[in-house]
Amino acid sequence: MPAVPAPVAEEVLQDLRHRLLNYRRVPLPESPPRARWDRGTDPEFLLELVRYWAEVYDWRAHEQRIRSWPWHLSQTRTRGGPGGTTAAVPTPVRAVHQRAASPAATAVVLLHGWPDSVLRFEKVLPLLERHHVVVPALPGFPFAAPVPGAGMSARQMAAAVAEVMVDLRYDRYVVSAGDVGSDVAEHLADLHPDRVAALHLSDVSQYHFLVQPPEDPSAAEQAYLAHGHDWQTREGAYMHQQRTKPHTLAVGLGDSPAGLLAWLLEKLRSWSDCGGDVEAVFPREDLLTWVTAYWVSACIGTSFTPYATGGPMPSRVRPPAVFTVFPHDLVNAPEDFARRIFDVRSWHDGGAGGHFAAWEQPQVYAAGVQEAVHLAEATSQQ
Repeated sequence: MPAVPAPVAEEVLQDLRHRLLNYRRVPLPESPPRARWDRGTDPEFLLELVRYWAEVYDWRAHEQRIRSWPWHLSQTRTRGGPGGTTAAVPTPVRAVHQRAASPAATAVVLLHGWPDSVLRFEKVLPLLERHHVVVPALPGFPFAAPVPGAGMSARQMAAAVAEVMVDLRYDRYVVSAGDVGSDVAEHLADLHPDRVAALHLSDVSQYHFLVQPPEDPSAAEQAYLAHGHDWQTREGAYMHQQRTKPHTLAVGLGDSPAGLLAWLLEKLRSWSDCGGDVEAVFPREDLLTWVTAYWVSACIGTSFTPYATGGPMPSRVRPPAVFTVFPHDLVNAPEDFARRIFDVRSWHDGGAGGHFAAWEQPQVYAAGVQEAVHLAEATSQQ
């Protein structure tokens, strides 16, 4: 299996265009005046993007850029395969591996989330050239090597990432992550606290407040819990659906590119700091590249696996942690809540930005990574 993702077959792109040109619009519940996004993706904007996707957008131009990155393929053996078996299953893991000029540079692992991919970190990579940077394409997500079964849990992904770092001969490293990537980072730090020298996170997994709420919450934590449950009521339907009935959803989104675009577009808009104009954060070409990556990989269903498999999260994470939180992320935990789980050494407000912080505010995000690197280097000298 090649390290570099293979070019998408021309018949896949032709089929995509055919489906887009034959997009069937159906009657929808009426939206309130001047509130076309209140009930999901604005149907008129969706139609505009569908037409652009079919008639203007050129995947090949973006594919060439992505394939030019320094890809690496590791053969891992991750415990816990399809059907609930606990056997070690051969699992290839593909990653971008950007080497620093100095062999002695600190290694950094960047872990993406949903609904994105390694593309989340495209703007950050040039800012971290002094470090060895590894960006795994999480199994079941775009650009990932095919895996046995139907994707992986966050803990299985963490075990696989640890094997990738062994394969690349990095004994200790900094891990930076957000969203699903934060879940993977927690598990990685829990499985290998001796290898994870420091963490840089932009959020705390919602699992903790949903399943492990504190018995003695502070005032800030009480407000956080109330906000979190309110957000789940208003905006969390996607999470519940992807966790409880992923097969049903995957069939529809995997067969209709317009449906896939509608599902992802809504999240890219509402979860980013775009002021209602999604193209202010995701220019049309970039937005469609993110979505096309899911379509041509046929991976929307397996990207739901971390939600569907769930499982407990660590109650305490040992490696020191740096947090950079961004005001328009989904549900931001207060620092005192994070301290219940993490060894928080510093806490920063990103000032602007949302769920896709590494893409939206790459300079601020990279500064947080750099602080975690300094923390790791200082700790190693003690």
